[in-house]
Amino acid sequence: MIFNSETTWFIDVYILLILGYAVLIMSSYLILAYLSTKALRSYLKKNSFVDYEVLLTSEFAPKLSLIAPAYNEGFTIEENVKSLLSLNYNNYEVIVVNDGSKDNSMEILINTYNLVLTELAVDSKIETKKVRGIYTSGNAAFKKLIVVDKENGGKADALNVGLNIAQNPYVVCIDVDCILDKDSLLKLAKPFLESYGKRIIATGGVVRIANQCVIRNGRLVEINIPDAILPRIQVLEYLRAFLLGRMAWGRLDGLLLISGAFGAFDKEIALLAGGYSTKTVGEDMELVVRMRRYMVENKLPYSVSYIPDPLCWTEAPEDFKIFKKQRSRWMRGTIETLTLHKKMFLNPKYKLLGMLSIPYWTFFEFLAPAIEFTGLIITLLFIFLGFINWHFFFLLVLFVYTFAVFFSVIALFSEEFTYHKYPKKADFFKLLLAAFIEPLYFHPLTVYAALVGYKEKIMGTKGWGEMTRKGFNKK
Repeated sequence: MIFNSETTWFIDVYILLILGYAVLIMSSYLILAYLSTKALRSYLKKNSFVDYEVLLTSEFAPKLSLIAPAYNEGFTIEENVKSLLSLNYNNYEVIVVNDGSKDNSMEILINTYNLVLTELAVDSKIETKKVRGIYTSGNAAFKKLIVVDKENGGKADALNVGLNIAQNPYVVCIDVDCILDKDSLLKLAKPFLESYGKRIIATGGVVRIANQCVIRNGRLVEINIPDAILPRIQVLEYLRAFLLGRMAWGRLDGLLLISGAFGAFDKEIALLAGGYSTKTVGEDMELVVRMRRYMVENKLPYSVSYIPDPLCWTEAPEDFKIFKKQRSRWMRGTIETLTLHKKMFLNPKYKLLGMLSIPYWTFFEFLAPAIEFTGLIITLLFIFLGFINWHFFFLLVLFVYTFAVFFSVIALFSEEFTYHKYPKKADFFKLLLAAFIEPLYFHPLTVYAALVGYKEKIMGTKGWGEMTRKGFNKK
């Protein structure tokens, strides 16, 4: 045992529970990694000979409306809108919703894209904050662009305005600070054409970190690994989350989250489910859960798809203050979604969703930081009381550290043998070094940010908070 022989039964039970929880969560990671690997191989084999140019010219290509909410995005908004307007796809429109920005975002948009006020009819199926004006471009080159200026109401409210205005049957919701791969819409639209018997209500793709990458005219022209350690480790974190996590949940059809940075939805089902909730800061996850719940409760066959292709590149926080705000908000959003849909927890009516997905998120996403922090405090108390068997303690710490590094290395090699977006040898070794640093530096930061999220939820904190952007490197 980790403790000396004079310890009480309570201490023995405690350590068995902690060890049991650790083994359970590690086992779940390995199972998900195995399922992800199988799904990834199957996807690559199936799509290796797909000619997406056929879809580009097809009359059956789904019509899409891109909705991009923007709040104080002046540093990146010009490049990002250029990126959205230059995608390889025909049947789409771009709706940028300025959510009452306090910076010069609206001024940049008006001047860059020659915007003029227009009288566009809005079908307000979802109640939102007041729309101050709707703009279209006087330049025919930007005919796909619609810009909405509205009172500040938060990201969910801005997305709902986009849903009200969107003219097409499928909506693609995207963070305006993202850069998309030129074929991203072609790949994202494909699952909607492939559904047989089941209605595809949503699909999402992989998001990558764009810090220190080079952008030219809205296009990603050079991929680099960030020099700063915080965003560099987030590159590794995103590889794990998307390649070894969501790929598995997509295979099981138990996916609860499609990243708010880039995801496509069936507009009809999104509206029937009530649109984005303004009661949570985790509106992306909450909408997916509510849409799935709507389909189950109405006994409608459906599926949620997932694309492992790296389709979207976003700017990650480089400053710990901004990082803490982001991750504490993610925790608040998780708590709010699980609370709003607590009826689904271990409810067989919701099948895999209720019996596996919701419990997994509850025990391993919501509760994990609290359990880890509690374990740390109790362990420190036992050290103070002299109950620790130091030899066994260090072996246990080494085991946990080794597993964390090992799992990151699996994600890194999965990337190397599939999409290989980081071709420089130096980049591989930078990420490998990050894998060894992460458990000692990055993981404690994420636990702390999650604890802040608990506190903010208890204190009734609302809203997103300021998310300052540095902007992309440009050529």
